[in-house]
Amino acid sequence: MKIYQIDTSARKEGSTSRALAKKLLDKIKKPKDEVIYRDLNDEMIFISNLTESGMKIPEDKKTAQHKKMFELSDKLVLELKDCDTIIISVPIYNFGPPATLKAWADLAARVKETFKYNEDGSRVGLLQDKKVYLIITSGGTKVNSSEDFLTPWLVHVLNFFGIKNIDIIAADQMAIDYEKSISKAEKKILDINIDE
Repeated sequence: MKIYQIDTSARKEGSTSRALAKKLLDKIKKPKDEVIYRDLNDEMIFISNLTESGMKIPEDKKTAQHKKMFELSDKLVLELKDCDTIIISVPIYNFGPPATLKAWADLAARVKETFKYNEDGSRVGLLQDKKVYLIITSGGTKVNSSEDFLTPWLVHVLNFFGIKNIDIIAADQMAIDYEKSISKAEKKILDINIDE
């Protein structure tokens, strides 16, 4: 099995979402499994200076910035296609996703690669048969509440890619009761049956 682990927290040290993702990886990884790791803070590009809609730019119109953007986009798409299980650790920042996660989604959304359009205009995700674990942390926002704009957006993006098998592990409202939040998330990780 290939596991794709994506960390998104702006904090390298002391990040709860990163620590929980590590615990989850230790729980589900078997000796022969391969792990592809990506820290979105190490290498991320924001889409800009497009010449037309979508990520389509004629080769002769591509600038050096465009080429770098497409090179990273190609890498991200390949990583998604090439894995069986995905772990995404993400804190809620000001009710929504970190900017780097939004940039990742923008670069990974490639027509005929991660999704396609049918003749009737409907969309079909091309990354089916993958399992995703979302580690979501927050200080005050309750996951899946009316003020949580991260979780429904991220689930929608993954569904858009064809990924429906999604398990959410939340350590939310840590500012209210840190120990309770962490214990709840750690118990959910502990209870995961990797043989299902």
